[in-house]
Amino acid sequence: MDKNKINIAYSKFVENRLPKTKFFPSLLWAFLVGGLICCIGQGIFDGISAIFPDLKQEHIQAYTLIILIFLASFLTGLGIYDRIGAFAGAGSIIPITGFSNSIASPALEFKNEGWIFGLCVKMFSISGPVIVTGISASIIVGIIYYIVGLL
Repeated sequence: MDKNKINIAYSKFVENRLPKTKFFPSLLWAFLVGGLICCIGQGIFDGISAIFPDLKQEHIQAYTLIILIFLASFLTGLGIYDRIGAFAGAGSIIPITGFSNSIASPALEFKNEGWIFGLCVKMFSISGPVIVTGISASIIVGIIYYIVGLL
């Protein structure tokens, strides 16, 4: 049998086995849950602003992010954030809480392998490439900015 025919037959087999996703409800729930997470973040920001009116906006933003990251990690530890992610899809991974979840989930999964090889190494298995790409891009942009500044 020809390799191309095997690939076509396998693709049809996989396509028939995949669960059918309802596009509009998935999109709606992702939008609503992502928006709700962002509204919670805005509520935290407004609450900190009201309690500490003398704080600079940059500090309030930092505290808001810290609280959101903590909440997402805490909910991941309880197994709640994974259920939110299964329900909301991309709506749960777009905000910074999704990044927090991507670090906490593997760390919790491999914690029985020890502190170094389990917790510390596996913690960055999913988010590591994102961090490396972000740092590399910022270095490149910084070099370009520096060169343009010299001209």
